[in-house]
Amino acid sequence: MKTAVLGAGAVGCFYGGMLARAGREVVLIGRPQHADAINRDGLYMETLSFQEHVRVAARTDAAGIAGADMVLCCVKSTDTLQAAAEMAPHLAPDAIVLSLQNGYDNAERLQAALERPVHPAVVYVATEMAGPGHLRHHGRGELVIGPFDRSAEVIAEFALAGVPVTVSDNVTGALWAKLIINCVYNGLSAITQLPYGRIAPGEGIAGVMDDIVAECLAVAQADGVTVPGDIRAAVAAIAASMATQKSSTAHDVARGRKSEIDHINGYVLRRGAALGIATPVNRTIHALVRLLEGNR
Repeated sequence: MKTAVLGAGAVGCFYGGMLARAGREVVLIGRPQHADAINRDGLYMETLSFQEHVRVAARTDAAGIAGADMVLCCVKSTDTLQAAAEMAPHLAPDAIVLSLQNGYDNAERLQAALERPVHPAVVYVATEMAGPGHLRHHGRGELVIGPFDRSAEVIAEFALAGVPVTVSDNVTGALWAKLIINCVYNGLSAITQLPYGRIAPGEGIAGVMDDIVAECLAVAQADGVTVPGDIRAAVAAIAASMATQKSSTAHDVARGRKSEIDHINGYVLRRGAALGIATPVNRTIHALVRLLEGNR
């Protein structure tokens, strides 16, 4: 399969880079400083198990999607509708489109804009762009997808790259589980500019984190969603498995960019209001991050 990655930031470069390293045909579509560095030197992947320059094509325009059998949409939630407009003219009729994005409803929004199936993928990976064309990996890398008629092809393709993909019959619940983890860590990391491993042990933080989880679970339950597994244990485990990771929201705030907070804690805030569920801690996190965005 040829794979195109729209939004070659930290997440897109990790999964596209892993496929390219396994010898698959990949094109990364991202910002000029990254595309230039990747085309010149290759994508430098600094991971927990290897460090090497991976040869992979990079472009800055969505026309690179033409001819791709699989398209990974990895743009920020704030750019989802723009991404749909840019990719639409170039998508092959039978291309598999996956949304590897933070937030809950990006695949749904892409599908409505493109008028074709888009499949959500729940992403568990800790990565950052450490410089132009330089990916730093802090841990994990697995994906969760829902069942669809070509899911076996996706699993097989990623298996060649050493990326585990699990199929869940409750992908809605899996998306909510990831949303809850993001609600707990992304905003706190942005406000403090600290990595996850230093946030969790902070004085009084355990109670704040538990309040965020409780609010999210109340909204999910009111929305008819069953969140799988022990979400509190999953939240606690992130501080160990991604101890050195700062959230993408933290990086956005530090760089003066608009973050995805409206699609994380903001989503819970809006759904809670619609369902009559109070979410004061999520409201506070959302408001503080937006305030930091405005100040910067």
